[in-house]
Order: sequence, then C-alpha cells, then structure tokens
Amino acid sequence: MAAFKTRAQLVADDLRSRILSGEFKGGTQLRQDALASDYSVSRIPVREALLTLEAEGLVEFHAHRGAFTTELSIAKIQELFDLRVLLETYVLRHSIDHLTVQDLEKAESILNKYDEALDSRGEIDNWSEYNFAFHQTLYAPANLPETMALISHLNTKSDRYIRMQLLYTQEIEKAEREHHALLEFARHGKIEEACHLLEAHIKEACDGIITLLENRTLPEQRL
Repeated sequence: MAAFKTRAQLVADDLRSRILSGEFKGGTQLRQDALASDYSVSRIPVREALLTLEAEGLVEFHAHRGAFTTELSIAKIQELFDLRVLLETYVLRHSIDHLTVQDLEKAESILNKYDEALDSRGEIDNWSEYNFAFHQTLYAPANLPETMALISHLNTKSDRYIRMQLLYTQEIEKAEREHHALLEFARHGKIEEACHLLEAHIKEACDGIITLLENRTLPEQRL
C-alpha cells in the first residue's frame, strides 16, 4: 500500500523532480503565490515544501527576496571541494600533534550527536553544522585562524551539497565510518593516515554529488 502523502509532500516531490531535471535552473526565484496557483493549493503547503527542499539543499532563502533554487554548478562544486582538500588537510596536518584529551572528547561527543541525527534521518538542516563542528574541533588546535576562516567560508558555501550527498547517494553509513576512523587516526597521532583519509573523504563526497547531478535522478530515500 502506498504511503499517504500530504499536500506539502506532494508539492515537494514534484518541485524536487523539476529542479533536478533542470526545468528550474539554478538561481530561479520560486514565487509562493505562483506555485500555489500551479498546484491548486494554499501558500501553506508550498511554504512547507520549500522549507523541506531548503533542508535538502535544493532551495535557499534570501532575506526580503524569498526562495531561489540552488546553483547546481558542477564546476563550482568541484572547485569548492578541491579547495577544501587543500586547506583542510593542511590544517589537520598542523593540528594533530596539538590535540588534547578534551579536544578529542569534544569531537567524539559531536560525532555521536551527528550519528544520531543521520541514523534517524532527523535534523536534516543541521547535518552540515554537525559535520563542520566535528571537523572544526579537530582543526582548531593548529592555531591557524586565517586558514580556518577560509575553511568556514568554504563549508558554508558547500553545506547544501553535503546534505544532498548524504540524502541522495545513500552513503550515510560510509560517511559515519570515515568520521570515526578519522577521529581514531587523530587520537593516535597518525598524521599521514588521517590526512589521506580526509582527502579521500572530501573527494568522494564531491564525486557523489557530481554523479548525482550528471544523472539527474534521485534514488528512493530510505526512511
């Protein structure tokens, strides 16, 4: 028996398909009144649908301007993640020898909360925040504030892509394993192993997103 879907879910499903098919190009404004008319619903389910797609990384809200489709540029994604590899491995290499017991405990605590959110498929809009908080805790002891500011900026620009990768490429368990392995390498001072894993972790996430966008198809989400 098919699961019952609310009006908001039906609108979200159709909009998701239209965005990923390229019908709505990146940067297109999604006007709630027009969408409500298109779908013969009130603005309330449209608003709920847009918030769902924002959490999934397909829509972004701009203050005083409304909702817009996310720019899904493969070249931009590749550049963002390449820069992340360069900067984050550089910082991690300088950080590991300075990690304290407290740093490691904090990173583990964040990771446990992140795992919980991923496993329950809850707090989707917070996934990228947990992800960055975990990495940031491992990087902070490097004491490289300018580099960290750049990394923070890159993560802000790539956070919607990270959510998309986790939601649609069915790689949640792999991401969890890699995060725990990264923490263990850091805990035992294994700098080369940690940096190698971090590079692969970021590159494979990028590859997953690019494959998704090239195929423009969505695997069924596991609930």
